Amino acid sequence: MSKILEPNTLLEFLKERRSIRFFQDKMISDEELEMILEAGRWAPSASNRQPWEFIIIKNREILGKISGNYSRFLKTVPIGIAIIGKPSKSPNWYVIDTSLVSMNMMLMAWSMGIGSCWLGSLNREKVKELLELGPNDFVLTVLPFGYIKGRIPNPRIRKDIKRITREFK
Repeated sequence: MSKILEPNTLLEFLKERRSIRFFQDKMISDEELEMILEAGRWAPSASNRQPWEFIIIKNREILGKISGNYSRFLKTVPIGIAIIGKPSKSPNWYVIDTSLVSMNMMLMAWSMGIGSCWLGSLNREKVKELLELGPNDFVLTVLPFGYIKGRIPNPRIRKDIKRITREFK
């Protein structure tokens, strides 16, 4: 297999990605949304079970009700995508599989100049009620997506690779 993407280019792209919490009041295009959803759809999953559902939320009132202490900016985002895990389809792996989906979506968005931010702290039961989900559905996250407002944050310090790596012999 030939190189599809220069490895250093990919590494630089990954290093440049940031969590964005300030968004322009401008909707992303349908084509961009489709690309983000496709990136999520192509995430790997255990036994290719694809235990997920994506719910597109454009309703600012609903986004406002979903927002919490650490996600107040959801009230201002043009669009959110709820990533819902289906435990019945993959009881042991749905959390990991849907986490992979979210990273694919955030990376695709970043490649198009669209910001996003992982939200871990939210009232999942409230989101389930607002989105009329079933009792066995799992709300992994609601990812905000929008054009970046203001400056892109500086990178956060990372631990030295030698500090987090060891060789097992």
